Amino acid sequence: MRILPIAALCVMLPAAMPAATCGGHGTRESMFVSTEWLAAHLRDPKLVILALGSSAAEFEEGHIPGSIYFEYRDSNRETSAAGLRVELPPADVLARTFARYGVSSDSHVVLYYLKDMWTQTGRVYMTLDAMGLGAQTSLLDGALPAWKAEGRPLATGAAPPPAPGRLEPCRRDDVIADLEFVKSHLSTPGVRILDARDPKVYRGEVERPGFRAGHIAGAGNIYQGALLDDRGKLKPVPELEKMFRDAGVRPGDRVVTYCFIGQQASALYTVARYLGYDARLYDGSMDEWSKHPELPVENPSKAQ
Repeated sequence: MRILPIAALCVMLPAAMPAATCGGHGTRESMFVSTEWLAAHLRDPKLVILALGSSAAEFEEGHIPGSIYFEYRDSNRETSAAGLRVELPPADVLARTFARYGVSSDSHVVLYYLKDMWTQTGRVYMTLDAMGLGAQTSLLDGALPAWKAEGRPLATGAAPPPAPGRLEPCRRDDVIADLEFVKSHLSTPGVRILDARDPKVYRGEVERPGFRAGHIAGAGNIYQGALLDDRGKLKPVPELEKMFRDAGVRPGDRVVTYCFIGQQASALYTVARYLGYDARLYDGSMDEWSKHPELPVENPSKAQ
């Protein structure tokens, strides 16, 4: 995987961003940074490092110096007005939330997980992308396990509270796909809908209470867990591109990802953006689709 040289990445990230102006999406060069890059930039004044984990206690056991523990639930509405789980909050709410973590309009945010939170980290990346900060946000390739495996320094205990950031509300309109878009593009050339769940779930062999078994009619399948290698690092670009081709994605397609509630699909959305696709997240996912029995679902397990 190609990592942008340090100097080039610093040039690419804007020194300042006009208030309420949405920035662009991230690129292959900016979206993932190496442990070497992060180690060299720990003292950058505009760097904000957010760690995701199962608890603050886990963070206090050992984390990257200078990082801040991010409460994952702060980036989501647990239940929307429509009764859907893990939905994107309004732009003004998100701006206030991330500002509390020290994020400003000119920050460079680096996300990493302590362990086993790849999909949640992808979800936070998608959220920041929807806020117009995608070009200023990176994921640490390999996360904390890679950092620790290389013997890099760890900090322990609680981190001091960050100085509040200055972040204006802004929300891009090219990140989220709604029910009507998905329903009307099930077989539209140039639009490929992808299920990010385990293939057994996709095929209907494994069911989850409250969700219709199988997948949205016509959707392809790329399991989000298969995007990483056995070290937890992103697989090489040629392997990822083949996975998308095998799932029926063609050059220039708009990719729409979904899962149960939009979390696993956020990781797949992130990698689709990384590969250069015009990506969207169907945030309602099967949570919403299942509430409409008239909408088509394919269940290969029942066809046998």
